[in-house]
Amino acid sequence: MDSSNQTQNIVIKETEETDSKDIISTLHESTLGQILSFLPTIEAIQTCVLSQRWIHVWKSITSLCFSDSLPCYGKILKKEQFVNFVNKVLLHHLANSSITNFSLCLTRYRYDSKQVSEWISTVLDRRIQKLHIQYAGKVQFSSHSFFKCDTLVQLVLKVRCTLNVPIYACFPNLRNLNISGVRLESESSIFSEDIVLNFPVLKVFEARACEWLTMQGISIQAPLLEKFSLELCYSSISNESCKSSIKIFAPCLKEFSYEGDLELDIILLDSSSVCDASIVIVVDEDKKVMMESLQFQAHKLLSQIHQVEQLKLLFYKVLMHSNDIFTHLPTFGRLTYLQLNEVTDEALSKLLHNSPILNTLVLLNGVSHDSNKDAMSYASSVPHCFLSSLRVFQFNGFNVHEHEISLVKFVMGNAAVLERMIISAAFWLRYSDIDMEKVKDNIFSFPKCCIRAIIEFSDVNGSSTCSGPHVKVV
Repeated sequence: MDSSNQTQNIVIKETEETDSKDIISTLHESTLGQILSFLPTIEAIQTCVLSQRWIHVWKSITSLCFSDSLPCYGKILKKEQFVNFVNKVLLHHLANSSITNFSLCLTRYRYDSKQVSEWISTVLDRRIQKLHIQYAGKVQFSSHSFFKCDTLVQLVLKVRCTLNVPIYACFPNLRNLNISGVRLESESSIFSEDIVLNFPVLKVFEARACEWLTMQGISIQAPLLEKFSLELCYSSISNESCKSSIKIFAPCLKEFSYEGDLELDIILLDSSSVCDASIVIVVDEDKKVMMESLQFQAHKLLSQIHQVEQLKLLFYKVLMHSNDIFTHLPTFGRLTYLQLNEVTDEALSKLLHNSPILNTLVLLNGVSHDSNKDAMSYASSVPHCFLSSLRVFQFNGFNVHEHEISLVKFVMGNAAVLERMIISAAFWLRYSDIDMEKVKDNIFSFPKCCIRAIIEFSDVNGSSTCSGPHVKVV
């Protein structure tokens, strides 16, 4: 046999030996644990039946993900089975490597509050890095352990719990924070100084439906924060003479979102970098008396974000109690996109005149009108954006009211660079006897300042008709 054949046989033999050898099992246990951490925890534990070598490998996984909605062997575990499963896994991990990622998603059953609290407390003491808790029930765990967990990088806490907030707390490694349903209470009864929450590397802050029950102001210091979202379902102030506030120091902030009744004073200490903002203000029927205070707070908040490029401004049950919410508006010198849901024609006129480079205007729910004022008051002068920048006008919830038709006519006749106008009829018109074909033809007959503009009209049945250059009116 020549040397070339010998070499070929050796290569074939080595390849066959390599193919038949279990290379994965020869890896270090810590490496195998990291690999198994990418699997759902139930599947990772099932590898213990592979061989003698794999019996204890799963105990080295660093990521534990529990969900009572995920099947095991094709079936959803019963409540008792799921509880036993979680308890056994955590028990084995107490004496092994630390857990860096922990996810607990409980959506199928109601659990004993003490049991869930023990699970959370167990992982908080394990120098956890990523923690995700989702449960509709109420739980209690140590606030001290929570605020001492300085290894957290990502926190998602969607659970009804109470956290006693110290005067000063720092999360040095936290980059993403998402809390929902959490009740935040002050640990101290002294309200002479703000509660300080320090997040040196935080990029995203999201708080939904949380209760902020403090006598002090809250100062959030996040020099690298890029996105801030706050939704308040309720706020309580123990001492009316000491108005509570949330101060946000975030010089790198780009996205700002707020939803609530503005009972808490929102203060942006440096808002110059904010380019995208969403403001949703909701007023309950029993808070009509607070309207004057709300107007002041709304003006104050809008003044802080006057340099935004995109703005969603949504009001619910606000303008029915006050027509002065848009009085003394700041100039939005960089605003190119504006979305509104509840607005009067007079307020719209003020917004347009204070947005000189507006490119896109979206009305979500028509336009209302003060019966005591002239329907054409907004047309006393042409806004600067009509002459140079307004290209898209989307009018949803079109009610065919006289002042709305006048608005459409005014825009078509004065928007010099308009490219597209989209009008969508309000749903209620489906049950009216208004001749929508006649309305549409009337709108298409209005003179256009920009002959290239395409006018699109969507009726109550969803069919759309366009009018414009090279577009045939159907």
